[in-house]
Amino acid sequence: MIELNHRERGKPVIELRDLRRTLGEGDTAVEVLKGLNVTISQGEFCSIVGPSGSGKSTLMYLLGALDRADSGQVLIDGQDTKKLGDLELAELRNRKLGFIFQFHYLMPEFSALENVMMPMFKRGVRHSDAAERAHELLSSLGLGAKTHRPPGKLSGGEQQRVAIARALANEPLIVLGDEPTGNLDTSNADNVFAAFDKLVKEKSQTIVVVTHDLDLAARTDRIIRLVDGQVVDDGPTADVMERMRADGIVPLSSHG
Repeated sequence: MIELNHRERGKPVIELRDLRRTLGEGDTAVEVLKGLNVTISQGEFCSIVGPSGSGKSTLMYLLGALDRADSGQVLIDGQDTKKLGDLELAELRNRKLGFIFQFHYLMPEFSALENVMMPMFKRGVRHSDAAERAHELLSSLGLGAKTHRPPGKLSGGEQQRVAIARALANEPLIVLGDEPTGNLDTSNADNVFAAFDKLVKEKSQTIVVVTHDLDLAARTDRIIRLVDGQVVDDGPTADVMERMRADGIVPLSSHG
């Protein structure tokens, strides 16, 4: 249905080189990101954690080519986003990136099914194939009986699951999630993370999520920890969690 690019597990698909971003001007200017250097490879399931104000959401907008850095580079699948024009960035986002935001940004006049189908139309997928894939995704997230309801007839958690299905519709190279399970109960959050894990293992997709939930972060393969705009720890989840416990950051009861 959707022709995927060849995916070579382990190939760098996100490269941050001395990435810096300042927000505000004059006396109110704050350097939010302070020289980040990070490489994320194809087929990795990463979480970005850190306290509020550490730069996590700003970083996600830069990764998603929705904002531009003041200096440094963001390379997505080898493309330097700084060198791309607005139309080229839009094409990059449509072909290679899937977004899950804290706010759903669903189109209220369309059904859940149609919201999930929209990204596929931009890729030239036939209506029947797009409908089949959208129904499959929504069913996998427990919404098979509500595909024809508009967002206004769905709960907040259900709307979030529609947004997740939409982000996965084109089987993007990279899925970016800013608190993707923030509006979900424990059971549905578990289902979403299980779906992410399946995509990584079966499709070699790269998943990068920002989350405050360390129990969910513990289910990813790698944790990148930010504090005050800098990477203070980065490595396999078990190792980072152990260091966080040693520093008193993670309760001993948390798993991982």
